[in-house]
Amino acid sequence: MKTGNLFTDTPEARHKEIVESLIETAGFTLERIVSHGQPTPPGEWYDQQRDEWVVLLSGAARLRFEGEAGERSLKPGDWLLIPARKRHRVEWTAPDEQTVWLALHHG
Repeated sequence: MKTGNLFTDTPEARHKEIVESLIETAGFTLERIVSHGQPTPPGEWYDQQRDEWVVLLSGAARLRFEGEAGERSLKPGDWLLIPARKRHRVEWTAPDEQTVWLALHHG
């Protein structure tokens, strides 16, 4: 059995974003992501092979999707289903607190 707490067992993320795999199967991967002010590096985009469902649990973030004029602001409880191959990037995460995400990669 594997247990934990999504909020109290968070790694220190002040120097870099931390991605932890919580569950991996042939059909999906569930990750906890902890950010602390880190955006996607300039000029880089995520372009993933599988669909991604992501929910913001704590903190705040802004995402940009290729082809969209503006950013999407996320607060705790907000979620998105990002289709495979939809290029996107993290423009901003809260610098004064940890931003905790759950990301489910599937399909």
